[in-house]
Amino acid sequence: MYNLPNFVHQHFDKSADELGEIEKRVLKKAHERKIVSTDINAAFSANASFGERLADGIARVGGSWSFIIAFLAFLVFWCAINTIVLMTRAFDPYPFIFLNLVLSMIAAIQAPIIMMSQNRQTERDRFEASKDYEVNLKAELEVLSLHQKIDLKVLTELSALREEVEKLTRAMAQKDGL
Repeated sequence: MYNLPNFVHQHFDKSADELGEIEKRVLKKAHERKIVSTDINAAFSANASFGERLADGIARVGGSWSFIIAFLAFLVFWCAINTIVLMTRAFDPYPFIFLNLVLSMIAAIQAPIIMMSQNRQTERDRFEASKDYEVNLKAELEVLSLHQKIDLKVLTELSALREEVEKLTRAMAQKDGL
């Protein structure tokens, strides 16, 4: 399909040795006429460890309205139990020091887990950008290849037309000369 060294130099403005890993992979796929696009979610999730999936799940739940509403209901329930229901024998009387301890521990654990999930999201964004670059590069190579084919076809047709015009011109000149 391509004259590879010529194609690389013509479209990348550098030699094949100077191409990066992504460019080489995309060029190989284009040469083999294979697709480079993939399901990014599946490709990224395939390499996730149990801890990474757990961190993503905790961040997904912890950042939802259902969690916020449920946790607010738990806090109201805790305060109601310890002030109204158990007035004399409350296990965590006002100012709810045990509740404060529990909330601090949850925050101390939840914050790094959410940061792990955010770091993973950043990695996913980089992975997605890399895949987008590959797809865009292959599309650009295919468009350039099509331009070359069309240009070659047009030049061939123009050359044939030129020869036909020259032939007709010679024939008319011979006719006029008779």
